[in-house]
Amino acid sequence: MRTPLTVALVLTVAALIAVTLFTVRSQQRSRAEIAEMEASLATSHEQYAAAFRDVAEIQDSLAALPLGNGPATLIASGAHSEQGLTNPDRQQALDRIAQVNATIARAKVRIHELETRLHRSGVQASGLQKLVANLKTDVATKEQLVAQLTEQVNTLQTRVAGLETTVQQKQDSLSTTSDVLAASQHELGTVYYLIGSKQQLTQSGVIVARGGVLGLGKTVQLSGNFNESAAKPLDTDQETVIAAPAAHVRVLSAQPASSYQLIPAGDHAELRILDAREFRKVRHVVIMTS
Repeated sequence: MRTPLTVALVLTVAALIAVTLFTVRSQQRSRAEIAEMEASLATSHEQYAAAFRDVAEIQDSLAALPLGNGPATLIASGAHSEQGLTNPDRQQALDRIAQVNATIARAKVRIHELETRLHRSGVQASGLQKLVANLKTDVATKEQLVAQLTEQVNTLQTRVAGLETTVQQKQDSLSTTSDVLAASQHELGTVYYLIGSKQQLTQSGVIVARGGVLGLGKTVQLSGNFNESAAKPLDTDQETVIAAPAAHVRVLSAQPASSYQLIPAGDHAELRILDAREFRKVRHVVIMTS
């Protein structure tokens, strides 16, 4: 039969075993909780690091956009003025604007993905949320700048088109004026000459014989009847010699004697114009051969 002492010892040992088991289990749960917390912290740290990396990359991509100096930064050829913005330059600027828009669109997608990931992971850091909000604001600003640049490029092209039209009109006007001046100068510089014997010139009505007695001593004079269509033109700005088919000739028209010279040339003669301006003051030249 067990004594009270024996019973007490058994109970004491049982209690010690129970306490020991409880302590061991408590320690095991604590280690598991600590491990879980450490894993959770590691995951959170990794999530924070990834989020900050994404924010930095998005910021860098937005900062690299060429939006600082208006259309000039979008045209690599250096056509920075209205006068230099040609159609290829405009297309180049629009192509680069399209690239900028594509970069902004990618940034918006990444920001949305970042927000979704942070929401799913339960990360509620105010610092990250502020950074994401700043990114959204930056993207909106960039979009506004791109819209302004697009409008500026189109406006510049419209102005250039207007300038090109004006320049073309002025060139056409100058060309017309130049043609008119050339025609006027040609007309001013052209004389009309007739060469013929006394009989030929009389028959054509260019000269008449006046004065004298009984048909004798008549002098040859210009009748004033000169048909330019029957005469030959000579541009005195281009040519200065009239060749006559006879060795002896006489100038009947009223060109100043100092403005020309008659030069014998074998079996014919040449009228050489010395002062074209003076010579062509009388536009009709009549040369009589003998």
